[in-house]
Amino acid sequence: MSLALEVARAAKEAAAVLATLLSGVKNAALFGMAAALRRAEATLLEVNAAEVAKARAAGRGAAFLDRLTLTPGRLRRTAEGLEAVAALPDPVGEITDMRRRPNGLLVGRMRVPLGVIGVIYEARPNVTADVAGLCLKAGNAVVLRGGSEALETNGALAALLGEAAAAAGIPKGWLGFVASPDRAAVSEMARLDRYIDCIIPRGGEDLIRAVKAAATVPVLAHEKGLCHTYVDAAADLAMAAEVAFNAKVERPGVCNAMETLLVHEAVASAFLPPFGARLKAAGVEVRGCPRTAALVPGVVPASDADWDTEYLDLILAVRVVASYEEAVAHIRRHGSGLAEAILTADHATAMRFLREVDAGAVFVNASTRFTDGGEFGLGAEMGVSTQKLHARGPVGLAELTCTKFVILGDGQVRQSQR
Repeated sequence: MSLALEVARAAKEAAAVLATLLSGVKNAALFGMAAALRRAEATLLEVNAAEVAKARAAGRGAAFLDRLTLTPGRLRRTAEGLEAVAALPDPVGEITDMRRRPNGLLVGRMRVPLGVIGVIYEARPNVTADVAGLCLKAGNAVVLRGGSEALETNGALAALLGEAAAAAGIPKGWLGFVASPDRAAVSEMARLDRYIDCIIPRGGEDLIRAVKAAATVPVLAHEKGLCHTYVDAAADLAMAAEVAFNAKVERPGVCNAMETLLVHEAVASAFLPPFGARLKAAGVEVRGCPRTAALVPGVVPASDADWDTEYLDLILAVRVVASYEEAVAHIRRHGSGLAEAILTADHATAMRFLREVDAGAVFVNASTRFTDGGEFGLGAEMGVSTQKLHARGPVGLAELTCTKFVILGDGQVRQSQR
């Protein structure tokens, strides 16, 4: 029996028990997991530091190294995220939309766990804890397969969290980790539809494409985050500069960072020269259209490919547009559906942008960096879904459940219509 199959079978058995556990048991486990993270901080940082050093020696880029690195602050926020999930209402067992039919039957919907969630991801160790916490609270077992560069860190985290939860009464096997660097394990997990109810891939385009091509398990895709910010003709330019700078520079190696800046021609000459200088001082390479290059010294001419590139780095594509309509057309043509933003003081234009732009999160006068389950009050997130079935945007507790119809009667029988 392969490792992936063994782990998935154990998770399937645990899921049946986990789905029936009371909220108090799950919450106690989450607090125990958070405490375990705090106790093991020094060990986890030591394991992670060795993997970061190895990746640096292999020539991996700054953005990759940032995603791979654990710090005391990141571990603290991860533990706090588990506690935040414990504080959230438990969706499991909630009955809604109960209606009485003419024949007296009460028909409603009950929220239930999906079952076993498989998560295939790359270099971010915090994903291990975020995924474990959300799946546990939503009553799901989980099978994890992290990237080879963080195999030791993710394995240590999974073992620690699994043991802490088991000590609080969660069935063993609920948190499985496929500790194999072999890419064949990815394809195998994606085909274990007898044991895994949903696969969530998180990573680059190649990973997403490989999982979707191999999968017989339903896939909830977290695809690339090609986020735009549009500076409208009616924007407050000082505010726009702060928001756009944050969207690009605060943490460029994540999916909700801005990759393309669109600027209305009416404000381009006032906005772009000082903003371009600020970007340059921060080490950002600007790849711009001819009109951008005429306003900002040192701009690299943008190619057609730049408008479709998720850089995950200190690189920004900039385009001057003639109108709101041109900006929205650009977003429709090149956006990934993750998050888009408009900066404007015109209420009508803002409301129009909210209606017309198709993305999981649409912002007015705020940074796309807020596209995050924790920032949206979900406690944490499984990822940001860029598809429309069955969830879209940050995936939290509700998105890790589905509903079943529940029917209450007092002896009704159906009469055939003749």
